[in-house]
Amino acid sequence: MKKGFDPEKYLEEQSKFILERVNNFDKLYLEFGGKLLFDMHAKRVLPGFDENAKIKLLHKLRDKLEVIICVYAGDIERNKMRNDFGISYDIDVLKLIDDLRNDDLEVNSVVITRYDNQPATKVFINKLEHNNIKVYKHRSTKGYPSDVDTIVSEEGYGKNPYIETTKPIVVVTAPGPGSGKLATCLSQLYHENKRGKNIGYSKVETFPVWNMPLKHPLNIAYEAATVDLKDVNMVDPFHLETYNKVAINYNRDIETFPVLKRIIERITGTESMYQSPTDMGVNRIAFGIIDDEVIQEASRQEIIRRYFKTGCEYKKGHLDLETYNRSKLIMEELGLKSTSRPVVKPARDYAEELKTKYPEKNYAQVVAIELEDGTFVTGKTGAVMDSTAAAVINAIKHLSKIDDEIHLLSPAILDPILNLKKNKFKSPNPTLDCEEVLIALSISAAFNPIAQVALDKLGALRNCEAHATTILNSNNEKTFRNLGIEVTSDPEFSSDSLFYNN
Repeated sequence: MKKGFDPEKYLEEQSKFILERVNNFDKLYLEFGGKLLFDMHAKRVLPGFDENAKIKLLHKLRDKLEVIICVYAGDIERNKMRNDFGISYDIDVLKLIDDLRNDDLEVNSVVITRYDNQPATKVFINKLEHNNIKVYKHRSTKGYPSDVDTIVSEEGYGKNPYIETTKPIVVVTAPGPGSGKLATCLSQLYHENKRGKNIGYSKVETFPVWNMPLKHPLNIAYEAATVDLKDVNMVDPFHLETYNKVAINYNRDIETFPVLKRIIERITGTESMYQSPTDMGVNRIAFGIIDDEVIQEASRQEIIRRYFKTGCEYKKGHLDLETYNRSKLIMEELGLKSTSRPVVKPARDYAEELKTKYPEKNYAQVVAIELEDGTFVTGKTGAVMDSTAAAVINAIKHLSKIDDEIHLLSPAILDPILNLKKNKFKSPNPTLDCEEVLIALSISAAFNPIAQVALDKLGALRNCEAHATTILNSNNEKTFRNLGIEVTSDPEFSSDSLFYNN
């Protein structure tokens, strides 16, 4: 894969700029938007970007910072999921704490935002406290967003407990958007100001990129990634009016800026140093771009991936038609088609070939994998394994130069697993999925050297692209994610089974 981004250059520029901002204050509350860890969107649209660049950035500054994690109580109650990992927000908070500690970063506390004694949230709070993690409960802010007098009073932010911090940089992060990071920062500004401290607020938001064109594919890819939030990139009118310079921001930040500026000025009693929402940011991502053509093409491919994902989520009932249509409009804006993703056509063509050749059989689901050298390998669902497993086995056989006629898996291993699924577990779909087949392959490798050769090639599938002609089940999606394969699916179910398609 050709690189378009220099992560070291970015880290150097970003850390330098944050430290310059810190020097203006006794303490800086730094809101981190997007994913703090495993930012796979950034990795996909910025080839060369390290998905853990933000953590590495914090590690460079670790002696000067501590971390507060926010999570919205309503997200815990409805078991909101982080789609890229398939885990709920509360579990992601626990994982984030572990990951931060493993990187020698100090976790100050967890803030439960908009707390209203929700039962599932109480259980989560108990779990945290029983593990000696400080928890602060913030209720909804009275008067927010329009009644600034009430917001900046003992009835507003004053109702929230003060979070004790000791470092000059306080990073405020969360599992996802709408978690209350901004409200937590402003609440702390209120309490710190009452204690006579000169406190600042800034934001690290990777996208949209403020100093790149509005219609650059990199910025449009951000819109594609947030169609469910209805985010729209815009020229920052405040920045344009003040500095006569074009800067790109998004609708929510621009809409809330006037109120946010008034709140900060009311808290501090002085005119804000920020004249635009862009001023508040410390984003230096554009300085790491070394090949714009590579970035543009990677961004276009991400827009297509997001289109497929939105279509599948709509089919499952998780998104509305308006959101799905918005993703279509973004595709049309750049003149993209689903087949502009190279791996799509081989999958669809093979599915059509099978339907024509074997009309009596259900060969609806086919998976194609595009290998690093541009080769396409396909797999179909058969009597023993499903299409994801078949595609992966065919791919590692190709990479190992193992003849198609050679069987890597012994019936002595496969048959007992198939029997267990069918007769003991009463599975509605007894064929083996990708994870089950790879476990069987690892067992075979213990006594079959050829199987071991193939197994050793699994690492070569990382960063490969794949497409399925029907929606994958959650277990196969997880296995592909663990293998590092970027997979998309046509928004069609593989069967009429309501249970299996769930």
